[in-house]
Amino acid sequence: QVQLVESGGGMVQAGDSLRLSCAASGRDFSSTYAMAWFRQAPSKEREFVAGITWNGDSTAYTDSVKARFAISRDDAKKTIYLQMNNLQPEDTAVYYCAARPNFVVRTTERDYDYWGQGTRVTVSS
Repeated sequence: QVQLVESGGGMVQAGDSLRLSCAASGRDFSSTYAMAWFRQAPSKEREFVAGITWNGDSTAYTDSVKARFAISRDDAKKTIYLQMNNLQPEDTAVYYCAARPNFVVRTTERDYDYWGQGTRVTVSS
């Protein structure tokens, strides 16, 4: 099994930065997994935010965060990060970490086998 635990959420003002972390554990977790961040805003469906391939050589972002967010991974620590800069009220959501036993990033929920419980980010104007 694989366990994912997110941290780093909080309440900030527009223009501030946050860094989310996702620590992976479990006998089935491998550094060959692709990882991603999704988010779910109130009354909205969960959406893809950013993803990173197993070796970190390729990343993907949804258009609304491309210039502001950066995903990275540290396999020695079994942790991925989401650096979020210039946060805006529309970034308010619960952010989820996800993992899939495949090298390649996908942008749809059904492609991910493992999920964390989420960490809440609230951005006030």
